[in-house]
Parts: sequence; C-alpha cells; structure tokens
Amino acid sequence: MTLRNLALAASLLGSSLLWAQTPSVDGEVTKIDKAQGKITLRHGEIKNLDMPPMTMVFRVSETKWLDALAVGDRVRFAADRVAGNYTVTALVKAP
Repeated sequence: MTLRNLALAASLLGSSLLWAQTPSVDGEVTKIDKAQGKITLRHGEIKNLDMPPMTMVFRVSETKWLDALAVGDRVRFAADRVAGNYTVTALVKAP
C-alpha cells in the first residue's frame, strides 16, 4: 500500500468514525456565503445542541463543501459548537 493510499484510508476511516459518533440531521440549503465560509440551513432538531427545528446560519469546518452545493439542495449534516460558533462538522448531499 502506498503512502497516498494509506492516507486516503485513514481519512475515510476518520470520516466514518465522525459520522458514527455524531448525530446527524436532515436539512435544506437556503443560502451559501462562500466568502464568509457560512451556510444557511433549514433543519430538523439537532439533539446534541438541544436545538429545535429552524432556519439558521452555520460556519462550515471545510469551506470546499460549499463548492458542491446550491440553494435548494437537500443535505444530511452534523453540527457542533466550535470555538463558540455553531459549525457544520460533516456534510453530504442527500439523495
């Protein structure tokens, strides 16, 4: 196994562990602000944040995620408080 393949495998394993440990929620993209690294999501209850369903702005931990999204896209995401900010920590487009 090459070093590159090993790094990719470790990255995928880390992502799988994140999803396994973090509750995820369904949402819909209502606004994208690439310049600020923020996304506005209409979402269901986020239990780990004790947050009811609403529409709100989140920072994203990986700004590259915003390149693949458009307003109206359905997503599945995980969020947490990072440095005092509500932050999307994992994100995938929903089928």
